[in-house]
Formats: sequence, structure tokens, C-alpha cells
Amino acid sequence: MKIVDLRGKSYLHSKELDNLIKRSEMEVEQFEGSVKEILKNVKERRDKAVIEYTEKFDGVKLTPEELIVPFSELEKAYESIDEDTRWALEVAYERVRKFHEAQKENSFFVEEEGMLLGQKVIPMERAGLYVPGGKAAYPSTVIMNAAPAIVAGVKEIVMCSPNPNVYTLAAAYICGIETVYRVGGAQAIGAMAYGTETIKKVDKIVGPGNIFVALAKKNVYGYVDIDSIAGPSEILVIADETAKPEWVAADLLSQAEHDELAAAILITTSEKLANEVKDIIYNKYLVNFSRESIARKSLETYGHAFIVDDLETATEVSNYIAPEHLEIITQEPFRLLDKIKHAGAIFLGEYATEPLGDYILGPNHVLPTGRAARFSSPLGVYDFVKKSSVIYVTEEGFNRVEKYARQLATAEGLEAHRLGVEVRLKDKKS
Repeated sequence: MKIVDLRGKSYLHSKELDNLIKRSEMEVEQFEGSVKEILKNVKERRDKAVIEYTEKFDGVKLTPEELIVPFSELEKAYESIDEDTRWALEVAYERVRKFHEAQKENSFFVEEEGMLLGQKVIPMERAGLYVPGGKAAYPSTVIMNAAPAIVAGVKEIVMCSPNPNVYTLAAAYICGIETVYRVGGAQAIGAMAYGTETIKKVDKIVGPGNIFVALAKKNVYGYVDIDSIAGPSEILVIADETAKPEWVAADLLSQAEHDELAAAILITTSEKLANEVKDIIYNKYLVNFSRESIARKSLETYGHAFIVDDLETATEVSNYIAPEHLEIITQEPFRLLDKIKHAGAIFLGEYATEPLGDYILGPNHVLPTGRAARFSSPLGVYDFVKKSSVIYVTEEGFNRVEKYARQLATAEGLEAHRLGVEVRLKDKKS
């Protein structure tokens, strides 16, 4: 973890900060061809291709019937997990569902003389959830991706996961997901996008995955909608001298343990805090830490503590990075909230630790990464609906606006547009 003193300097000229920004640039060329070949085969050969790739990449040989996890396995998984974990998953689902209820949008109409204009909010019919398998089988991923779709009113939600573990299946059962496919990787994305004999085509695909999954989602966009092309996780903590170094160190480590590309960033006005946090991470927390090699690699490459002149500069640097997770651990955290322009999720105060947001608080943990917080938002109910404009015009309303439409059609040189208006005028006069 590098300590970088930016006091009296422009952060825009920091090589270390530039290194963090470039982290979001994925090296995709070496994988693009393979992903496109997989998608092409799945589109053309359907179940056969999915089964062949599942055997090749996951070492599991399946029949078309075995692609589907029997619903009885979901129910059995739910009943087999320990009671405390089952209750925690139930509470998490209810909290996440309740939070997302507040995001629901209603259809509306605006009445004018001779016109009724409005917008109809319509849920998507089918959504596909991708949940990584193996070591990355997180039941919280199921809940966070399913809950907003359920609240939106999506009619059917299916899930793809290679070798789903008992907690993943239990979470699917809690969310009311009835169809789970035992498929992963780019082939799962292709199957949900194009459809096969066994796996039906969906309207939207959401959920995290490795580089192959990310590129597959990128390539099927247009056939279906996707949530985002997610990159490695990241956390940024703004802290002053009042922050507890043990707490800050733990929160930084909570993201560094995700993978070697995760970023853990501290921006502070206190040189003392920066040094204490680094010391605690290396000489206390990483000692006998189960994911020590992953976290250490992440911290050595993308772990930074930036020392700045004041908290206003801290917010400027944070906005430049546009982090996925932002914690503000200062004496008066709410004073900085208005200055934050780009962040996936903002955690205010010393008790608002990011892991609470990952599991139980309610707001979605599917967040924009790699500076995408500059232009995108957390996954929500709004991602699972579409909107149609509704337009009703009477003769009176037509008379109020027809001359403006004819004038604009003439200006644009679109003869048939003007004709569509004029034929109604002629009929009315006759």
C-alpha cells in the first residue's frame, strides 16, 4: 500500500492516481475472439454447444434435461442450511425488497384541451440472472439482482449458475425463482440472449462474472438489455483525524480481499492516520488472514493512501476517481455530501461500514465500477421496466397544433410527414 503526499500539489499530476484511473481500462483483445466464437456456436447449435462448453470449461457432462436444476433441489437447499443463515437470508431479502419498493414508478397522464398525453410503465416479461459458481457463489448476489426485478413486476425470472452451491440455491428459493440452469460462462450469457431448446430467451441479463462473462454481455447487448459491464471492486474512504484507524483499515481490506484487481483507497487530511492504517493492515490484519495472498496483491498494486490539504480537496479527488463504494468517516460527514458528484454508493459516518451495504441494509450492492459512476447508477427497479408514450388527440387538439407540425415538416423536407397532417385538414374541410 503506497502513501502519497498530495499536500500543496495538483492531484491531476499524480502518477499513482493516474495508475488507478487506467485500472478501469480492460485488456479485452486477447479474449474477444474466443467469446465471439462461443456466442456464435451457442446461437447456431444451441443446447449442443452449451453442453459441450460446460464439459470443456466446468468439467461437467450434462444432458439437456440436466441443464435444469430440479425445483426440489432448491427447496432441499433452503431446508438444509443452518437456521441462522436461513434467517439472515430471509431478513436480507425483505430489507432489500422493501427498499426497492420506494423506487417504483407509476404511469401518468397529462390532460390538455383536446389531448391526453402520458407514459405507461411496463415491466419486462423475462429477466435472466447470472450468478458465478465455485468460490464466487454469493447468495447476496441472487437477492440483490432478483429483488428489484420482483418489485418491478417481471413475470418470469430465471437464473444461470455453474455448479450452484447450497446457499445460492437457498437464496433463489427465498426469492421465488423457480428455474435455475446449471450453466456458466459466456455460454450461459449466449443461451439467455439467443435462447436454446432448453433455455428460453430473456429480455434482460444482470449479474457479475469474469472477463468472459463481461465480454459476452457486451456482445449480446442489442439482442437483450444488460445491466452493465462490471469491472473489479473498489472502495474509497475519506477520513479525517477523528477516524479510528482499525475501522478504516478493516473497511479497506473488505474490498482488497475480493480479487487482485480490487482497489482500496484512503484519502485523508491526517498523515498520522495514513501511517497507522497501513501499519494495522500489514502487521495486524494480514497476519494469518485467509485471503492474504489476494488482498496483499491488491494492496500492493492498487492500494493507496493519499494525504491532502483539506476535506474539500478530498472530495475533488474522490469525484475524479468516481468510486464504486465511498465511505465518509469524518467528524461531520453530512457536510461533505453535497460535494460528492460521482459515487455508486455513499456511506456516511463511522458505523456505516461497506459490508453492511453488501448484505443487509437494503440499497442495491450492484454498483457502477471503473469510473462508471460518472454516468450510471446502482441496479434498481427502473432497470426492469420500460416505458411507452401514450397519445390521444381529438379534432380540437389537432386544430391547436397542426400548423406547427406542417411548418416543421416543411423545414425538415419530409413531404409525407406534412401529408399526414394535410390529408386530415382536407377531409375536415370537405
